[in-house]
Amino acid sequence: MVRDDQAALEPAVALRRIAFLLERALEPSFKVRAFRRAAATVDRLDPGELERLAAGPGLRDLAGVGEVTERVIREALAGEVPVYLRRLEATEGTPVAEGAAALRASLRGDCHCHSDWSDGGSSIREMAETARDLGHDYIALTDHSPRLKVANGLTPERLREQLELVDALNEELAPFRILTGIEVDILEDGTLDQEEALLERLDVVVASVHSKLAMDGAAMTRRMVRAVRNPYSDILGHPTGRLLAGNRGRRAESSFDPEVVFAACAEAGTAVEVNSRPERQDPPKRLLRLALEAGCQVAVDTDAHAPGQLDWQIGGCERAFACGVTVDRIVNALPADALLAWTASTP
Repeated sequence: MVRDDQAALEPAVALRRIAFLLERALEPSFKVRAFRRAAATVDRLDPGELERLAAGPGLRDLAGVGEVTERVIREALAGEVPVYLRRLEATEGTPVAEGAAALRASLRGDCHCHSDWSDGGSSIREMAETARDLGHDYIALTDHSPRLKVANGLTPERLREQLELVDALNEELAPFRILTGIEVDILEDGTLDQEEALLERLDVVVASVHSKLAMDGAAMTRRMVRAVRNPYSDILGHPTGRLLAGNRGRRAESSFDPEVVFAACAEAGTAVEVNSRPERQDPPKRLLRLALEAGCQVAVDTDAHAPGQLDWQIGGCERAFACGVTVDRIVNALPADALLAWTASTP
């Protein structure tokens, strides 16, 4: 809960309060040091000089002040409780495990999973029945698109065959529902790798970058913005493309302007995925907080490629709760009909 005495926090006080809460949450020490360094820099300036810099030349030239800490300072100078601090305070006093469990209990389905039609290891039926047994009301079947040949991406013809199979399975498995979908590649120019007529038929479209992940940051930003503004895009999948471990090794985050991309997501009504795969944990928490500040909705998904992986959502819920995600921001906390109404209503 936000404390009553936070209404008029000085910038240095707000920065140190954030550092304190990050320390208590066992966040990485480099992140804590960033806020403490910024607070020390603010302490060395008189209030008039700090306000002059905020109004004119800017704060980023100050030692120890970066993108996030600058935003905190500006919001505090404006008499606001910084958004970053509000989100940390919202989780204060609730253990992460407890808060994550509450988020997980609110989820009605999973919007990103794969079957043996592309690079998954099990049949659509087995994935669906496992999701049902885990307590879900639905899953979105999102096998890969054609150009991702290494993952046996679905050609338009194969996707049409899959849609017929899903129709038949839904009759057998009702009231559980398999939502039709795709994880569609975001091509280098920002277009989507599937026929528009098919994308229009699908219930859920997860748009993800899988190629040229190390391209120039400005070009990647344009690529992602075009994709999330596509009227058929519902969810931006694993936004940075990073890999932390696993049999594919490690991979650095793609370079892009997160503020620009997340602003486009919020404007277009495209949710940002909280990818629960242990080797992805994507987006990183600093970027998930930026997405929330931009007004984005999120989807806490597993990106499961096997039945046992469908139980990975708790990992995503832990990161979501730590960043201040609330149930009302999670699209797959919606019942199936409400989720479909949301995907159908995106601009």
